[in-house]
Amino acid sequence: MSRTLLDRFNETIDLWIGYLDNYSLEELRQKPIAGSWSLGQVYIHITEDTPYHVQQMREAVATDENSDKDKHENAKIMFENDSFPDAQIEGASTDENVRQPKNKEEILQLLSSIRREVNDLYSRNDFQVSKGKTRHPGLLYFSAAEWLQFTEMHMRHHLRQKKRIDEASARH
Repeated sequence: MSRTLLDRFNETIDLWIGYLDNYSLEELRQKPIAGSWSLGQVYIHITEDTPYHVQQMREAVATDENSDKDKHENAKIMFENDSFPDAQIEGASTDENVRQPKNKEEILQLLSSIRREVNDLYSRNDFQVSKGKTRHPGLLYFSAAEWLQFTEMHMRHHLRQKKRIDEASARH
């Protein structure tokens, strides 16, 4: 039996939720790599970006608009590979404006809320039959199912960043 997009989303967000137990708040806020985020900032980035993705899923599944529009060529490659490119993306991931978490409970509550919201939305709508699409700021048009896949790929992409942070912390 193949795993559904929702199964994969749940597995990836559950990894992030589970990893919280491995860190103190101080460890989450530590920046072992100069000029990059702390692990806490990675968590905050995920919890601040993902609600936008969920809103796009909600809008796409509720309409037939833009069904004739397509993804950017770069997005097509990402979706075919089921992965973001294995490269550090400059810009957002080094943006000093991403705040540190207030506490671990905040992160847990935000991730749990996102998980519930996506599961509820998925259970009430057929993402596979939905024809509507909404526009991603740089990658053009995604269906609800594509937004869900993009969200899971985004969280999985940041697992690479988590690994780099963990490795740098181990060296200090």
